[in-house]
Amino acid sequence: MVYTDFTELVYANGRRKVYLIPIIDHASKMVLGWAVGERAVTELALKAWERAKRTLEEQRAEIRGLIVHQDQDPVFTSYRWVDQLLVKDRARVSYSLNGARGNTEMESFNSRFKTENRSMLLDTQTLKELEHMVGERMGYYNGERRHSTIGYRAPVEYIATQWQWS
Repeated sequence: MVYTDFTELVYANGRRKVYLIPIIDHASKMVLGWAVGERAVTELALKAWERAKRTLEEQRAEIRGLIVHQDQDPVFTSYRWVDQLLVKDRARVSYSLNGARGNTEMESFNSRFKTENRSMLLDTQTLKELEHMVGERMGYYNGERRHSTIGYRAPVEYIATQWQWS
């Protein structure tokens, strides 16, 4: 099972904003894919999904049957999103019935990410710089940051000890 949603990132000393869409694995807490863009649209969500699929394929994890949980935002109910996940990739979709309260894993990640990286986000001046910084922080999150829910290990370390993904 994986979680996803959009969150707003403020950068350039608070003068600009973009949207981040991460896709997080439930068991390992790994950010499988992510994308940053000026609008919270289906194309951005699909970009994050393509990254997530590459990560899953690298890990030899099965995409077919994977449950993708998200809010009922129009992006996640759009024909293109649902067609890609259900028809083309054979994943399953799960929708939160009560917005953010039904997607607490994702809301928790987004809150921590913005809090832990606040000063770096504000210092970043361009979208290109921001994308680079977010990429570095996702690498840190997956490869170095310890998570209490997986035994104070980094997601890549946790995955290395597991037989299969959730």
